[in-house]
Amino acid sequence: MNARAKVAASVVEAAETRIVGYDWPALAADLDGFGCAVIEKLLAPEECRQIASLYPHEEHFRSHIHMARHGFGKGEYRYFRYPLPDLLGGLRSALYLRLAEVANRWNERMGQAMRYPATHAEFLEQCHAAGQTRPTPLLLQYVPGDFNCLHQDLYGDLAFPLQVAILLSEPGEDFTGGEFALTEQRPRMQSRVEVVPLRQGDAVAFAVHNRPVQGSKGNYRVNLRHGVSRLRSGMRHTVGIIFHDAK
Repeated sequence: MNARAKVAASVVEAAETRIVGYDWPALAADLDGFGCAVIEKLLAPEECRQIASLYPHEEHFRSHIHMARHGFGKGEYRYFRYPLPDLLGGLRSALYLRLAEVANRWNERMGQAMRYPATHAEFLEQCHAAGQTRPTPLLLQYVPGDFNCLHQDLYGDLAFPLQVAILLSEPGEDFTGGEFALTEQRPRMQSRVEVVPLRQGDAVAFAVHNRPVQGSKGNYRVNLRHGVSRLRSGMRHTVGIIFHDAK
């Protein structure tokens, strides 16, 4: 694995200390039941402001995307370059340790052979061996009128089935509108919508692509997409933690 992508053990340990107090069985139950789970107050307000303040500084990023140019919506985001900021790199590794258990259980229920390794470093080695070497964590910025169309963050053949978004701005103070939404397309049924209320520092873990649902005849697979509704006023920053790298 590229040495720049490695995260120091001390950084991961600090992130693990941060998340160990959450009720992970309850969060896993929400993921199983609804395809998403809110991790409240994952970041402190000052940490949120520090991450958001990186946005204008190009040295932290590998690319800058204007959504309207690609039909993704209206707004912009930047992909971080390696090495990631310590806080984000640590959270990426520590959250993976918790979410890999859910991911492996989902794949078993859906009859998929793929099993995810115990550590994020091992998973990144698989990504890089498959030619997916570009980091995917990103920082998004919205101003009035901006929105993010429903989509899936896949980036290559190898994709981890869960990701995390952390709201860095405070609703009602920094911005209005801009709700996170998740849609679930169910076989032979109308789609279901989940609108997730978040406060500054809250994170939402959610399904990237598919998840299993228990039906009367066993498990079946549903298809999910996520997006952000139109911002009404102010400015909204979000950081996205995607666990697979991109081609």
